[in-house]
Amino acid sequence: MSAADPVGHPILSYQLTLRGEVPPGIPTDALVDPHAECAAAGDFESRRTAFLAFVRRSPTPAHLCAVLHEVGRLAAGGPAHVPLFEAALDFVDARHDCADFVLHAVLRLLLAFGDDPRLPPALVARARQSVLGFSYHPSERRAGSRDAMCTWTENHQILFAAADLVAAEQFPDAVFVETGETGAQRRDRARRRVSRWLEMRFRTGFSEWLSHVYYDEDLLALLTLVDFSRDAEIRTRAAMVADLLVLDMALHHFRGAFAATHGRSYDRCKKWNREEGTADAMKLLFGTGSFARVENQCAVALALSAYRPPPALLAIAADTSRPVVTVRQRMGIRLDELDRWGLDPRRDEDLFELLSLEAYTHPRTIAGFVRLLGRWQWWDNDFFGPFRASRRLLETLARVRALPLVARAFEWDLTRNARPEVNVVTVRTPDYQLSSALDWRPGFGGDQQHAWHASLGGDAVCFTTHPGPRRARSPGWWTGTATLPRVAQSGNVVLALYRIHAKPALHVANRNRLTHAWFPRDHFDEVREQGGWRFARRGDGYLALFSAQPAHWDESPDAGEDRGRELLAPGAENVWICELGRQATDGPFERFVARIEAAPRAIDGLRVRYESPSQGRLEFDWRGPLRRAGQVVPLGAFPRYDAPWCQAAFPSETLDVACSGHALHLDWRSGARTATGSVTEPR
Repeated sequence: MSAADPVGHPILSYQLTLRGEVPPGIPTDALVDPHAECAAAGDFESRRTAFLAFVRRSPTPAHLCAVLHEVGRLAAGGPAHVPLFEAALDFVDARHDCADFVLHAVLRLLLAFGDDPRLPPALVARARQSVLGFSYHPSERRAGSRDAMCTWTENHQILFAAADLVAAEQFPDAVFVETGETGAQRRDRARRRVSRWLEMRFRTGFSEWLSHVYYDEDLLALLTLVDFSRDAEIRTRAAMVADLLVLDMALHHFRGAFAATHGRSYDRCKKWNREEGTADAMKLLFGTGSFARVENQCAVALALSAYRPPPALLAIAADTSRPVVTVRQRMGIRLDELDRWGLDPRRDEDLFELLSLEAYTHPRTIAGFVRLLGRWQWWDNDFFGPFRASRRLLETLARVRALPLVARAFEWDLTRNARPEVNVVTVRTPDYQLSSALDWRPGFGGDQQHAWHASLGGDAVCFTTHPGPRRARSPGWWTGTATLPRVAQSGNVVLALYRIHAKPALHVANRNRLTHAWFPRDHFDEVREQGGWRFARRGDGYLALFSAQPAHWDESPDAGEDRGRELLAPGAENVWICELGRQATDGPFERFVARIEAAPRAIDGLRVRYESPSQGRLEFDWRGPLRRAGQVVPLGAFPRYDAPWCQAAFPSETLDVACSGHALHLDWRSGARTATGSVTEPR
């Protein structure tokens, strides 16, 4: 049994153990690819060639993504890292968490290079055996078998289902060990799961919205379908959903970073743009970013795939003609509207789909979730250790039908993982970007959600959270938020209100009565502190940050990288104001500072009135609307897409994108995907 961190998350191994020495011809000296904030000349094909050459000249990464990088090296003409491929098969066979990530690399190795003379026949035979022996769904485990795999989150669901479908199609007459079925017998079931996931993402978007961690995994699964499924309809629909992921990245990227609010994120990814899971893909797709090779797989998959990003999407990323771009999106579904989507928690498959929102213990789902804990042998899954400790109580409450009542009483804490519908706004200029999840579950416990993010490019970023335990993975000190704020954004101004209550909790109690801001002073060109504000400049972009509670810098010797970069604001309630500006509209930095310092503001508890120099009077409270100059500013009910280059209703059935003379038309009902320009369609 794995140990657990202070809030019950399992501590699992994600290391590959080599079976043999590193073969000759694989470099040992690391290459550093400079981060590009502006795209250089070149197109996708030239960047694809450059990326594969970079992979070939680089050493093997020290993480699970190394397997796919070694497949990329093989494709680029390099040697086969057989010991690493053997280690990957060991990892898959042991069914560690993220074995599904590695399995997709194994499938690409087997199906694209299975007859390559650089691969020993014994390795190819064993890879086939691992594919047939894998468990593709929690319902198909044999009695007594165990694993440590997470199968239920949004990205894992498509990774498992896509691998299941492709394996079933490729090996129709072979027997799959867990169920004793042939590939032909299990194909239709896998196809239904893939089809449903694709449909819900196209129509409603992603519960792990704009995630610079898990969009990487989603693309990996979709490109496996595009390249290896034998079903033409599935290939096209997978390409359509891949288009949406690329579109989201194009709409919310800024100077080579996915600088947005995120449904799931981790501390390193938010603080340092080179450590984003999409950094390599950004460079490959748009020419901005870096080939950082840090926890990234989709860039290799993109470089090897028949999928080509439609020119209209690449043109959006390159369009710098607009002084201000505003993007509004709605993603996900509401848990009080399950009938609208034909979802019934009493059905196992429907409940499993709801777990893609991580709605384990919502009052609508908790009884069904406890049912699956027993039916699918999940009591012994490492991720559900906290539930296992209360198994007898949970089963008793289930028998007397009291689980929904308990879930309702502790909903603020028990549903902190859940990611229902979200409305997002991102505002970008040539010098800054500001992005927020608006009025999203304020006062509820959070997990890995990232509520708002400001960027002036590079690592000159700013955001706030209510920190969780320092030693916890999530919600931790910087990962996620222990209590979610109420956030509103009007143009270049964000208001983040925090109310840290002391309600009883069963999972993570609110022990830290403070909020804090990440403000890395050494990554800005200039920093000032005046009138309770912190001001910063990078290039021609400006940032101002205010805390209603007195804030101070953490200068403690043991603060590590946070020292001098973290602002601490003690207090159970707080209002943070962040306003961005730029030289082109606000004049010199000194003028920006003077105008904001002189701007009247009134804060009474969580009621704030701020006379923004750029937005005018903004009024916001813990309850009620955001008002600008007395007029209500909508915080929800957005379309699926509302951007200068594309509009689509929610839920969407069609999407039309137009930019710089290029167009993309997606029609879900007919399965039509048409694009102008040079696009290689899935075969």
